[in-house]
Amino acid sequence: MPAGEYLSPADLAALDVTIRKAEQLCRAEFSVFVGRVQGDDARRFALGLHRMLVLPDRTILVMVDPTAQRAEVVTGERVRSRLSDAQAQHALEPMVEILRGGDLVGGLTHGIQQLAEHARTQ
Repeated sequence: MPAGEYLSPADLAALDVTIRKAEQLCRAEFSVFVGRVQGDDARRFALGLHRMLVLPDRTILVMVDPTAQRAEVVTGERVRSRLSDAQAQHALEPMVEILRGGDLVGGLTHGIQQLAEHARTQ
């Protein structure tokens, strides 16, 4: 998570706890990128980040560009059977609203929790 200019060490620690709980709930990996999107297409950038992950098929990537107030969620193939694109979008919308309100950690926490809830194993 290259987020040093956006998140404090305490913020990073809190997000780490949120991510670990989410991973336990849904048995998928989470990867979070906080930084500036390179290029004009945030979705393409997020897809590229997702492809570089160690286990992309099992991973939910949450990409947030605080400067542009943009966020994207990319799901791996194995996760997609439990987390549809519509569910990911449903979790993304309130996350973006919280981010636009200036609460980066709150937005990420809410989004990650919602994604995990949708993707949880039965």
